[in-house]
Amino acid sequence: MKKALLFIVMGFVEAAMSVNAQKVFSVGYASQADVKVFVVDYESQADLCVHRVNYASQATGNSGAWFWVDYESQADKKIFFVDYESQADLKIYFVQYSSQSEWKNRSKMHLMY
Repeated sequence: MKKALLFIVMGFVEAAMSVNAQKVFSVGYASQADVKVFVVDYESQADLCVHRVNYASQATGNSGAWFWVDYESQADKKIFFVDYESQADLKIYFVQYSSQSEWKNRSKMHLMY
């Protein structure tokens, strides 16, 4: 009984950790991507304001703190940067400070879970 309970708890912990992580990898083809992304010129056009963090430990939660990993297998989300806004699932704007990262369009939050 204790083993089963431990197994269930560990499963929830693992799921919670993977849901909150925002480790991304930029793939070479749209067909490989989980999310197609377009970078907009102005914050007001964005669905998500993204801050690029320096350490994986800083990329927690679904708040726009992204850490680029070196290998596809390390990523929680594979993204592809499209050339046109109409091709994108998600429009992002890069911000300078982590305090500026936030969702502007909460209806798109599910894309990064």
